[in-house]
Amino acid sequence: MLAQSEISADLIAAYRATHYRVGQGADAFTLRVDGCSEALSRLFTASGHQSAIFITAYNPFSQTQSDEANLDAHEKLRYILSSQASPVIESVGADPSGAWPEEKSFLALGVNLEASKILGTQFGQNAIVWAGEDAVPRLILLH
Repeated sequence: MLAQSEISADLIAAYRATHYRVGQGADAFTLRVDGCSEALSRLFTASGHQSAIFITAYNPFSQTQSDEANLDAHEKLRYILSSQASPVIESVGADPSGAWPEEKSFLALGVNLEASKILGTQFGQNAIVWAGEDAVPRLILLH
């Protein structure tokens, strides 16, 4: 993490408050920044992976984009993740206050921290959520 970020404290607080919902249906679970996730730990054990990235391609630099632009970026991200990680799970970043619209996202297993930072930067994101073998999702600021 950078010592000082260009990202506003309010935006960082919003990222920290976000509910990072992984998957759908009975197997779905929610990640919270800095909170150990038993569900993610079980997923690591079952898959043999020890890291995961939660990432969106929506609204680069937190600037609202059209639905078409967001969906196009989402599909490009899916393609790249599918070539680097397995499994890649459809997910959603949701603001519990409802102030920000939900953003389609992915949880991808087996992506190391450096590759995760590169992906986030490539898709114009201010931050990503990354977890290592301790299954604690951490907010990683990218600038």
